[in-house]
Amino acid sequence: MTAALLEWLELLLRWAHVMVAILWIGISFLFIWLDDSLRRRPGQPGGLAGDSWLVHGGGFYRAEKYRLAPEGLPAELHWFRYEAYLTWLSGFLLLAVVYYLGAEAYLIDRAKLDLAPWQAIVLSTGSLVGGWVVYDLLCRSLLGRRTGPLAAAVFALIAAAAYFYLSVFSDRAAFLHVGAFIGTLMAASVFFVIIPNQKVAVAELMAGRRPDPALGEAAKQRSLHNNYLTLPVVFFMISGHYPLVFSHEWSWAIALAIVAGGALARHAWARMELGGLGSWGGAALGGAAALAVLAIGVTAWRTQSPSAGGTVRFAEARAIVAAHCTSCHAADPAHRGFAEPPRGVALETPQDMRHHAEAIRRQAVLSHAMPLGNETGMTEAERARLGAWIAQGAPLD
Repeated sequence: MTAALLEWLELLLRWAHVMVAILWIGISFLFIWLDDSLRRRPGQPGGLAGDSWLVHGGGFYRAEKYRLAPEGLPAELHWFRYEAYLTWLSGFLLLAVVYYLGAEAYLIDRAKLDLAPWQAIVLSTGSLVGGWVVYDLLCRSLLGRRTGPLAAAVFALIAAAAYFYLSVFSDRAAFLHVGAFIGTLMAASVFFVIIPNQKVAVAELMAGRRPDPALGEAAKQRSLHNNYLTLPVVFFMISGHYPLVFSHEWSWAIALAIVAGGALARHAWARMELGGLGSWGGAALGGAAALAVLAIGVTAWRTQSPSAGGTVRFAEARAIVAAHCTSCHAADPAHRGFAEPPRGVALETPQDMRHHAEAIRRQAVLSHAMPLGNETGMTEAERARLGAWIAQGAPLD
């Protein structure tokens, strides 16, 4: 009963997280495009940055943007903030349900660092808060006035976070935390900078004063960062289903390739939306493609099964599975973290092993995703022997 309720809770939170993320990402992409599409036209007032004409749903729209702010405001002003807040909140609740409540199984890897669940949770939450503080200080520093150096510093911050997570948490949890780290920077920017600055600007206008241009510039800078970090954060959101990406010694390189490549791809797409890639857009697209090829190449190289040598009989394969897999993957799991086999996968019978042979190969031979946190101490030699049995066709004799 409890397992079913937790599964439903996880599913509903994941559903909500995806839906509100779509709303946030869509709004972010729209406004970045809108900023880039503005054009100054003859006869426009000097206070306008430009306007943009759009057609959608059978109608025409005209959007104008002021350089600083209009002289007055209408009674109805549309704000965009709850999409960001709800994306982060639903994501954090999902993190708590899956990785905090299941810390022993999903968050902790005792081969990396022997942590109590509360210690792992403190490291998780503390790193998210600490990452935001460092990022905010970088943006407010003198470095924050220079786009290129600031981008490099933010990339270095994310790289440091990835190294930290991959050093202390399970591989799956580490990759997910890189996404949570980036998502926290993005949502906190909306909560602590973008919306407060906009509120100050509105209050100044209501009082008949001109807002400080620095408020808008700071908000736009954070919004631009959010736009370029969107594709990487979505990748990390969905990466947990693909152990060949996150569970090996080169996972740190793939993580950084995704961060850089996702930002470059977003830049290329933004250029293309405005009528053509141009030289910079083409270079960005080429860089993103090169990083994608690198990441895929690393994964393809990893899919070469380790050499075991000699024939492996079913009895030996079954003994390895019994020693390292069936404490969780059984009708009545012995592992205290599970009341039923994860994802309904049991490996107790010969037929079970043959049926799930490819999943075993991906999870325990080509990657170290299983056993979770390698609690049972599965050796490379055992992984190689299990892979050899599967390569032989998973015979049952």
